[in-house]
Amino acid sequence: MYAIVRSGGRQHKVAVGDIVEVDKISTGKVGDAVELSTLLVVDGDTVTSDPWVLAGVKVEAEIVDHHKGAKIDILRYKNKTGYRRRQGHRQQYTALKITGIPTPAAK
Repeated sequence: MYAIVRSGGRQHKVAVGDIVEVDKISTGKVGDAVELSTLLVVDGDTVTSDPWVLAGVKVEAEIVDHHKGAKIDILRYKNKTGYRRRQGHRQQYTALKITGIPTPAAK
């Protein structure tokens, strides 16, 4: 059984026990429970994608860690003008462990 969930403007395919990196959840601390909105649930042969049925289905997850991603170097350069700019960025991430995917009840 797996589900497609939405978090931070991205979609992730998750199953129970998976650890997923999402954009930082600033309000949560390590060990807190989080609910993610569900877009699709696949349970064996049954695929549920009806938004009315999935409106009440929330995937449960637990915050495992907050960390930074790899450094991204941003270089700007214009030829013959002496213009050079260097900038770096490290994205903040939250690691979530999926603890439960409830089965949708057909209406």
